[in-house]
Amino acid sequence: MSCTTILVGKKASADGSVIIARNDDGGFEAKNLIVTKPAKQPRKYKTVISHLTIDLPDDPLQYTSAPNVNKKRGLWPAAGINSANVAMTATETVTSNPRVLSADPLVVYQPKKGRSGKEVPGGIGEEDLVTIVLPYAKTAREAVLRLGSLLEQYGTYEMNGIAFADRDEAWWLETIGGHHWIAHRVPDDRVVIMPNQFGLDEFDFRDAMGKKEYCMCSEDLKEFVEKNHLYTGQDGPFNPRLAFGSRSDSDHIYNTPRGWFMARYFLENTYKWDGENADFTPESNNIPWSFVPERKVTVQDIRYLLGSHYQGTPYDPYDATSPQSSRYRTIGVPNSDICGILQIRGYMPEKLQGVEWVSMGGSGFTCCFPFYAQVDELPPYLSKVTETVNTDTMYWQSRLIAVLTDAHYAGNISTDERYTSTVMNRGAQILREYDEKYQEKKDDKLLNEANKKIADMLKEESDKALGDLLKNSSLLMKIRYQRKR
Repeated sequence: MSCTTILVGKKASADGSVIIARNDDGGFEAKNLIVTKPAKQPRKYKTVISHLTIDLPDDPLQYTSAPNVNKKRGLWPAAGINSANVAMTATETVTSNPRVLSADPLVVYQPKKGRSGKEVPGGIGEEDLVTIVLPYAKTAREAVLRLGSLLEQYGTYEMNGIAFADRDEAWWLETIGGHHWIAHRVPDDRVVIMPNQFGLDEFDFRDAMGKKEYCMCSEDLKEFVEKNHLYTGQDGPFNPRLAFGSRSDSDHIYNTPRGWFMARYFLENTYKWDGENADFTPESNNIPWSFVPERKVTVQDIRYLLGSHYQGTPYDPYDATSPQSSRYRTIGVPNSDICGILQIRGYMPEKLQGVEWVSMGGSGFTCCFPFYAQVDELPPYLSKVTETVNTDTMYWQSRLIAVLTDAHYAGNISTDERYTSTVMNRGAQILREYDEKYQEKKDDKLLNEANKKIADMLKEESDKALGDLLKNSSLLMKIRYQRKR
């Protein structure tokens, strides 16, 4: 699995929101957007991949999520916001190294061998995390501590990074080996970028073992590092990336270029990014995990980056003139199942705080639309996706629009850009309209009404875009013939 994550502190965003966002690059899995009510939340949860059974508390909160339509491999809920306006996105697959994985091996499922053998369950993983954490946290900090305790108890079979947010804080947690973990609060004035590598590049053990203002971790993490000689840094502050991360050739093709492009976007004038004597290149190992952006960050900025493909650089795969085209793994990719930008607007009344901006299927050329999270259900256009390709749901229309845009990029990109811009503009207008209506009338039914209006708008604009793109692409087919006199 592979994904890309961006986190924004409340003083770094344009409107004071806390924002966590991620491309879920799961691999062509159809997704539904749903609301799970407390009565529907399981009290005994069974994992599919690791054959593990977990008892869950009896007091879950309602929450949104984006599970797979096909449940053969589990739920994979991706991201959501609960009724306490705590947001979670899980997970960003991260890298590690043999020093870590030999000292604390991953907890992998072991099937029964022979008649007398016993099945050994594995740990928890991306399939499970939203379901077993998000409904039980009333703050982002509580969510970190709950996941940390579950990792210590059950272990994990994979290396992951997980983001949490509430109206005041964003937190980033990374797993270390099978049972250890480390977490850092995103400073309010900073942006965090994560391109599938172990990310944290600073950590204060004194704070983690004391006040826990910005840092938390497994209680024995410092001893674990020292005992197993994990740290390779010299004197100075502890850099977790050097202890727990990787510095491989594959990182320089797959991971660091994405970090370079995102940091370049936010810090265009702060550093030199191109040419000789650049401060950072696409293959730099030390691109910062967090930084103060040159200007306040918007949802539109995040959406642009999470659908990007190195525009304006020699590495753009759509630049046929560049010999370096397609050299690096892009951020927007066709195997992205859903892009979730979770916005907690602390300045709004509670029912209006949680807003999810979503792109479904193939993030490079799909539209981004909002919906209110504090509702009882979501419109069928978003929540009734099937495995059969059709034009009745947003997921499949997005996939079709993305494929047609890519197939004839030069001829179709203008149509796609008009479509995605129109949807985001109209979605923001509807959000503004119903923000005002709700604050005037305090009627929860208005939020369902707003989501339906957004879904109807999506269907209208997607039908039009799909028709235009199909016509454009048909006119570019090789078997097309025009008789000349």
